[in-house]
Amino acid sequence: MSNVPDLHLNGAKLLEQIKALGDIGVDLTHGGRTRIALGDAEKTGRDQLVVWMRELELDIQVDRIGNIFGSLRSANDTGHEQPFMMGSHIDTVTNAGALDGCYGVLAGLAVQRAYREAGILPDRTITVGAFTNEEGVRYQPDMMGSLVYAGGLSVQEALDTLGTDGSRLGDELIRIGYAGDLEPGAVIPHEYLELHIEQGPILEAENTLIGVVENLQGISWQQVTVKGNANHAGTTPTRLRHDAGYVACAVTTELRRLAKASGTTLATVGCMTFEPNVINVIPRRASFTVDLRDPDEGKLIKAEQHLAVFLAQLAEEEGVSIETEQLVRFQPVTFDSSLANAIEISAQRFGFRHRRMTSGAGHDAQMIARIAPAAMIFVPSRGGISHNPREHTDDDQLLAGAEVLLDVVKRRLTAPH
Repeated sequence: MSNVPDLHLNGAKLLEQIKALGDIGVDLTHGGRTRIALGDAEKTGRDQLVVWMRELELDIQVDRIGNIFGSLRSANDTGHEQPFMMGSHIDTVTNAGALDGCYGVLAGLAVQRAYREAGILPDRTITVGAFTNEEGVRYQPDMMGSLVYAGGLSVQEALDTLGTDGSRLGDELIRIGYAGDLEPGAVIPHEYLELHIEQGPILEAENTLIGVVENLQGISWQQVTVKGNANHAGTTPTRLRHDAGYVACAVTTELRRLAKASGTTLATVGCMTFEPNVINVIPRRASFTVDLRDPDEGKLIKAEQHLAVFLAQLAEEEGVSIETEQLVRFQPVTFDSSLANAIEISAQRFGFRHRRMTSGAGHDAQMIARIAPAAMIFVPSRGGISHNPREHTDDDQLLAGAEVLLDVVKRRLTAPH
């Protein structure tokens, strides 16, 4: 395609910004960083991102849920053009690595920088988005900013969400200065592309550089509460117990059996508490979470149904009461085939080893896919480790992913609209 511009990635600047953002909220003792959504450290990260956007002379907008957008306008854009959008998030879990989310946002800026340094404007406006509260640590659900942006959650409901610390999300947005006035979803992307570390072991294990992400697992989160009777651990026969702790552990064991039998369903009990939590007292109450995932909606529903039946049977057999609350429910996502093909062709152009794959984690791209064609690019994660200070991707791998991103964007923008 002769009209594809000759653009060059400023890799040194990208790596410099990844390190600088990674130093915000860092724990010098443990080496990780903590930028929980809308906390003071994340405000500092947001402020730094806005500074970098201003350096590129981008048109910066903040919407009512706090999503930040920096746009490099095309010559013909009067403010109403559907942009090509890239993005991710800059909030983290507790004691996190430096790449999750941030890599995708900063690589998007690197694409815009390539245009600026070449002294040309893109044929279509390019927007980079940093979405609010992707991790869902302080406020649930996760991927909240992109979910609101895509119309899956009302702005008011999101603003009224109470955090684990009792704070109201909308009040915290005001406090840190990121309660914008742009209506979420007012600008619908022409296409959306997200570059991300894999956060899993597949690419590294297969010595593969680029993951062409063509679909994303469905996610079902539930809170389960079991109420039994507390009694003496030494004087109460097993047959006369109403043991909430046993029930919780039996569910955990059954979920592992279900996952192994399925082959694709993943099941995790990530949080569990017992009351009264005393070594010689039968637990009267157990509370635990269940995380179910599968790329097939039918199999995910089947797993949810199996869990419901198993809980009912246990309640009857053990003489306990069981309550469940759905915390999060997202259907599997199939990404845009044209964009996925473009990523694969770009990887081939560079001679990068690549493979088609499913994302095991949730990402903002799955929400944007509700309103626009979307896809993702993965690069390897050493040891498959993420949400951890040991999260690592080699610099040359980070730059290779950014090169593919730039290549796909410039070719999509010069293709017929």
